[in-house]
Amino acid sequence: MLFRRRKPADILERMRTMLWPRRSFWRSAQYFAKRVLRLTATPHAIAAGVAAGVFASFLPYIGFHFVLAAAVAWLLAGNLIASAFGTAIGNPITFPFIWASSYKLGCAILGTTATHGDQPIQLGKLVQKLEFAQLWEPLLKPMTVGGFPIGVSFAIVFYILTRWGVAAFRRQRQHRLLEKARRRAEAQSMAANGI
Repeated sequence: MLFRRRKPADILERMRTMLWPRRSFWRSAQYFAKRVLRLTATPHAIAAGVAAGVFASFLPYIGFHFVLAAAVAWLLAGNLIASAFGTAIGNPITFPFIWASSYKLGCAILGTTATHGDQPIQLGKLVQKLEFAQLWEPLLKPMTVGGFPIGVSFAIVFYILTRWGVAAFRRQRQHRLLEKARRRAEAQSMAANGI
């Protein structure tokens, strides 16, 4: 292959790059932004897709974010690829903040406390047994109820920013292409006139 590494990455290097990008998080964010801006769809479709992905990231159903984002994007007439890019807002760095805020807001909305009865939630034991019914009431229900309004508010912000960004990117690109065509036409007319 043309761009293959000289020395293949070992398992530790692969694990490290899954958690921490080789370049930086800022460069990865710029890459995702450029990919979203260059999608071929209407600005509404791209923005609705990104907003659907952002909304899905605030729900506690890890492993189903892509499916939820695609379903919401389909309902909003959004771009499915943009919805997948939108789920990148939920990552190992942001998940603790997302989960804590959605859990606290959900407990406040439901009027419950952060404990299950008199004892605190033993999350490790519940996850180990994979008992959804026991996870729902103390953990997933408050996170879902709290994640919904936070997810909607962040989705609205990302919709507005993405739609504005896509429209501005396309205007700038159109202007650049027109300027390039004008210069090419001038060069051809000068060559035809023998100047």
